[in-house]
Amino acid sequence: MTRILAIANQKGGVGKTTTTISLGAALAELGRRVLLVDFDPQGALSVGLGFQPHELDATVYNVLMEAGVTARDVLFPTKVDGMDLLPSNIDLSGAEVQLVHEVGREFVLGRVLQPVIADYDVILIDCQPSLGLLTINALVAADRELVPLQCEFYALEGLAHLLKKTVKLVREKLNPGLDLLGILLTMFDGRTSLALQIREEVNRYFPGQVFDTVIPRNVRLTEAPSHGTPVMLHDLRSSGSVAYLELTREVLNHDY
Repeated sequence: MTRILAIANQKGGVGKTTTTISLGAALAELGRRVLLVDFDPQGALSVGLGFQPHELDATVYNVLMEAGVTARDVLFPTKVDGMDLLPSNIDLSGAEVQLVHEVGREFVLGRVLQPVIADYDVILIDCQPSLGLLTINALVAADRELVPLQCEFYALEGLAHLLKKTVKLVREKLNPGLDLLGILLTMFDGRTSLALQIREEVNRYFPGQVFDTVIPRNVRLTEAPSHGTPVMLHDLRSSGSVAYLELTREVLNHDY
């Protein structure tokens, strides 16, 4: 059965895109057939895989909004064998406005992915940093959610809102099968008391829902997008690569 994972947090700069690319690449290297869906109008996922969003003739926006355009028409293979990309660009920002008047607007992404679901073992959706209609579509299409959380104080408040209000509402009203795969601590610096305090607080408020793996602050993780490649291909021995490989093992233990 294909697993669909939404990687979401309404706060920007927490590592959603890096996590999507790195987890997808590791899963593909382990033999999984992986599709990455860039569902952020900024197109950072596409850029991080070596594509220039403004040069693309068609993106996920066209699949959502134009009759006759299918996901297969827009798919691109990536540098990682077994991993494809459904790209995005700024056009996607218009979809949020246009979908407001659509019947079943929360289910559009799920419908357009349906014809290609059987082609993949795992589909990872990189969400935009907001809780608008695009993110709701991703949560409705997914069976699990992974929440990257930057180790800083204000991140905790947003996390509580996301999990206790938004996800709960989606589960009750739109997608009863949605579950939390886990909370991933990112940009972790174990030398600081703040990072250690955040880890302790998150584990206390969300017991059993936090990954054991933490993603460290790592230069190679920040360099990799400029090379258009996952960090494992950029520097397999870096602490960032090692951490995401450990995360992948944890994810697979959750039947992914």
